[in-house]
Amino acid sequence: MFSCTRFGWVSLGAVVALLTIGCRGEAEKPQPPSPKVTVSHPVARKLVDEDDFNGWLQATQSVELRARVRGHIWKVHFRDGDMVKKDQLLFELDPRPFQAAVDETEAEVKALDAQRVAAEKDVVRYETLVKSRAAPEQELDKTRADALSYVARVAAKKEEATKFKLDLEFSRIVAPIAGRIGRALLTEGNLVNAGGSDPVLTTIVAIDPMYVYFTIDERSLQRYQKISRTGADGKEPASIRRLKIPFRFGLDADEGFPHEGTLDFADNKVDQSTGTIEVRGVVGNDQGMLVPGSRVRVRVPVGDPYEAVLVPDTAVLSDQEKRYLLVLGKDNVVLRRDVLLGKLLDDGMRVVLPASGEGEGVQPGDWVITLGLQRARIDYPVQPVDSQGQPVGKPSS
Repeated sequence: MFSCTRFGWVSLGAVVALLTIGCRGEAEKPQPPSPKVTVSHPVARKLVDEDDFNGWLQATQSVELRARVRGHIWKVHFRDGDMVKKDQLLFELDPRPFQAAVDETEAEVKALDAQRVAAEKDVVRYETLVKSRAAPEQELDKTRADALSYVARVAAKKEEATKFKLDLEFSRIVAPIAGRIGRALLTEGNLVNAGGSDPVLTTIVAIDPMYVYFTIDERSLQRYQKISRTGADGKEPASIRRLKIPFRFGLDADEGFPHEGTLDFADNKVDQSTGTIEVRGVVGNDQGMLVPGSRVRVRVPVGDPYEAVLVPDTAVLSDQEKRYLLVLGKDNVVLRRDVLLGKLLDDGMRVVLPASGEGEGVQPGDWVITLGLQRARIDYPVQPVDSQGQPVGKPSS
């Protein structure tokens, strides 16, 4: 009996001790650390509002080369795709028939000219005979008419010789403009005819400068023209060419808009079916990298530069129709800031518009959570680090 009681008290003491130890351990259990998030300051940057359009490149000049005389191609003096200069020899037709026609006509000119000289001498002789009444006056009139006839025939034959010389010149087909030439559609030995309906020998397109065409809506054009509403005299509207509105554009393979140009033309009427108007810009192409017909993305600035606050677009959260950011408050406590957003830039940064009320918007000095948003809870602290993983200081309230 005694032993059982003693062992009973011992067992009860052990249980109490274990419960005491268990309670002490639960009370001293450490709290989990605050979640780690990446933060950064909003970026202040000077921006210009811009409109985007789709357009295409077009050569300032384009020529379809055709023969102006009939003949066989003697030689081709270029390689397909070459850059050619103005007046550079491209095709040469067989010159022998044209040279023979020139030589023959010049010989006829000499023969007729000799007959003209003889006729003029007859006129002088008959004038003497008529004065001495040794010949009738009718003979003098006839010799004078013959002399004038030879004069006219010599002039006509000289014109014919000039025409044949032109044909000889046209047998050497030269580049009417400078630019890039296409492939030779007809080669040595082919017979070509003169006339607009005959086959094209090749084409040439001007390379520098180049045109960029695109269509814009009427309202956008009016906004651009507000940059300078009046002309030099203060009365007439300024043309697009005089406004010198700059623009940027990029090819499909380009990142962003690396090329620059100036608007120089707008069509004289708006298309009523689409409400748009065609606009043209001119760009330099001294390296020959731009090819006519290529599709381009065009960006035209609107208004003057202004200072803007930017944050990564990935840091923006949504709550129904509202947009907000998570920022750090005192002791690194997460706060919510409702924001009004502007345009999204090519580098993934989003414009944050100026705040419209208290507790809205962000400033360049704020810490904005950019990564780890799913771990951050409003009104709870976090461990902020920069993009390199280094801890940042505690912001003041």
